[in-house]
Amino acid sequence: MGLYQIKRIACTVAAITLTLAVMAQRKPNVIYIYADDMGYGELGCYGQQKIKTPNLDKLAAEGMRFTQHYTSTPVCAPARCMLLTGKNGGHSFIRGNYELGGFADSTEGGQMPLPEGTFTIAKLMKQAGYVTGATGKWGLGMSNSSGAPQRQGFDYFYGYLDQKQAHNYYPTHLWENDKPAPLNNPFIFVHRPPLQPGAPDSAFEYFRGNDYAVNRIADKALDFITQHRNEPFFLYLPITLPHVSLQAPDSVVQPYIGQFDEPVYYGENGYTPTKHPYATYAGMITYLDKQVGRVMALLQQLGLDNNTLVLFSSDNGATFDVGGVKGDVFQSTGGLRGRKQDLYEGGIREPFIARWPGKIPAGVVSDEISVQYDIMPTLGELTGTKAPNADGISLLPVLLGKKTQQHHPYIYFEFPEKTGQVAVRMGKWKGVKSNMKKNLHAPWEIYDLDTDRQEAHDVAAQHPDLAARFEAIVQQEHEPAVIQEWEFVAPKLHK
Repeated sequence: MGLYQIKRIACTVAAITLTLAVMAQRKPNVIYIYADDMGYGELGCYGQQKIKTPNLDKLAAEGMRFTQHYTSTPVCAPARCMLLTGKNGGHSFIRGNYELGGFADSTEGGQMPLPEGTFTIAKLMKQAGYVTGATGKWGLGMSNSSGAPQRQGFDYFYGYLDQKQAHNYYPTHLWENDKPAPLNNPFIFVHRPPLQPGAPDSAFEYFRGNDYAVNRIADKALDFITQHRNEPFFLYLPITLPHVSLQAPDSVVQPYIGQFDEPVYYGENGYTPTKHPYATYAGMITYLDKQVGRVMALLQQLGLDNNTLVLFSSDNGATFDVGGVKGDVFQSTGGLRGRKQDLYEGGIREPFIARWPGKIPAGVVSDEISVQYDIMPTLGELTGTKAPNADGISLLPVLLGKKTQQHHPYIYFEFPEKTGQVAVRMGKWKGVKSNMKKNLHAPWEIYDLDTDRQEAHDVAAQHPDLAARFEAIVQQEHEPAVIQEWEFVAPKLHK
């Protein structure tokens, strides 16, 4: 070997050594993947038997899987608000799905926007020196409002701004920053009247377009990672799967056809008709899993794997029986009571997986009681940046396998939609109060989740002391809502 070759090898080794040293000193990248209406029991690593999720199962095997992690509230827009702002349901600016505009492109209006001056996870990460991006479903304000992603700390956004548009996986457009990005799809109204029984195959084709939005969203996520591989980045990836409508590529539906005794769905319970509703729903979850696999493969390819914290959860529990799928087909709630829009466990307990090789121990199952408004203080501690006025606690110690983890004295939930509900999780005890819009002084239901995770046996009569403590927590945590529709805890405030 000549001197020239030796020098080249030495330079290459030095370059690799320098790169590794820089990576070791660089703050970790963070990717937060957020599913949409995914039930607690819909992943293989959480007991799912019928739907294949190999990439998320691998993520759990290589990281930490939580069994008692909660969304902050059981529907889309407020859950996203509380995640991004670190607030509970009694303090959050947005507490329900306050819809503006309509479904047609010409009436696209989004949801109530986050106000100016809101402190978000994206702003926290920018303060810590990160470039910030979001691809997926936003639901917190249109591009011309104070809630636009770029006004809330994100350097880049691609996806749905209006969550009503996200009911359709073949929209005419998505949004890239503040401009519509056209897709090769005709306008499809997914809430049109149902088809007649026996409708021909051609009638179902109305609900299929050319550009599947999830593909574009995932592509843009991969582009963001690639473009910013040489600097610390935060990527928020709220994929719309498996929220109905039932629309998925044939490649993931076909393997499930014939596995279920499934009736043709003509749209009688809302959203798009499909000939294979159960196969399509299973395929949608598998397709979500595939996108996670694409992200993980790219991290490996770019050499970012060991310096990236990947988090996965969902905005609320499995949807109620609309859109052609019944939850008991897949045991979507994992045996828990309630669904989306409920403060029972099936509506708010979520899958939560965290992976960071060399930092988070592999194959660990944690029963730490935690909630999504903990993510802001967790990332604050991770980056050494203060998370002002967040309601949560940092989960970094438990993630890193330390014994110094602070525990929640309680977790508070407040949800104004449906019947008006509040709930408190305090250790093994859970208090739920429903129908408060009709009866402000509705009684507490109390459950011992250590022995009754299905919330089947109300023990309130035996624990009046707990009811009093729960009531005191409600009074302590509730702040006046910004609009009358959301004020049910202290309605006199809006009289």
